[in-house]
Amino acid sequence: MADRIRLGNATLTRVIEWQVDDLPVAVFPHTPAEAWSEHAADFSPTFWTEAGWRIVLQIWVIEVDGLTVVVDTGAGNEKARPRMAVLDHLQTDFLGSLRKAGVEPADVDVVVNTHLHFDHVGWNTMRDGDEWVPTFPNARYLVPEADYRHFEPGGAAQSGTPVTEEQESVQRHVRTVFADSVAPVQDQIELWSEDCQLSDCLRLRPAPGHTPGSSVVWLDAGAPAVFVGDLTHCPMQLHRPDDPCAWDEDFVAAAVTRKRVLTEASRRRAAVIPAHYPGHGGATLVARGDAFMVDDWLELPPI
Repeated sequence: MADRIRLGNATLTRVIEWQVDDLPVAVFPHTPAEAWSEHAADFSPTFWTEAGWRIVLQIWVIEVDGLTVVVDTGAGNEKARPRMAVLDHLQTDFLGSLRKAGVEPADVDVVVNTHLHFDHVGWNTMRDGDEWVPTFPNARYLVPEADYRHFEPGGAAQSGTPVTEEQESVQRHVRTVFADSVAPVQDQIELWSEDCQLSDCLRLRPAPGHTPGSSVVWLDAGAPAVFVGDLTHCPMQLHRPDDPCAWDEDFVAAAVTRKRVLTEASRRRAAVIPAHYPGHGGATLVARGDAFMVDDWLELPPI
């Protein structure tokens, strides 16, 4: 499924890969149980129910400045992901949905991986016989250097000596993801650090915390927006921006970055567009003390 809107002079297309319901709220370890009930009137059942919280895996396609840019690439098909069974060897018609939206993989100019977690790099590649090959054969793949160095063979995520079965499982997962979704596009990868001006209207900026190299993509083509990846997984983190997600590698840094980016977005009246929000996909925000409130949702059909 794909939906399309205009943001100033840019065209934004949302391509849905998959939805996951009933995730445990324990993924937000510092969020008290009563907070979910307190904000349920605003966000339930779109974002959470009594059974758990919801995410959608969605890929954003920006057409601006003569470029077709894909921001994050979801989980991908046929990838071994035993640590999240619902996405293990996933099979979707993502490429069909992309083509129905008028985007041919060969016409994509740039792929941006905001970070290198498995559900943001999966469609970097697709299976061709016994090999993984680039899904977007003519694209530059822009990857934050800090994440690449962290997750590559020899990096901290692969080279440490695990002391528990859980640590060993995580390390195997990292090796698998890098091998099937990053290494096969090595010849097309461009590493960046600090700020990266991609075009007149697109800039990549560091947003560390969720991972060492997590980043955001700022678009300003007359109607500003910021694509924040996993800076926020759920609107609970708008009301409680200090609350971490268990998947953040550095809780403190992630909270500092979240508040910084959301504050800048609210001041600029920029739409905040996360990777995993269901509903309308993203929203403009206003600051209220130490929290952020939704002002206007994007004009996309809700899911």
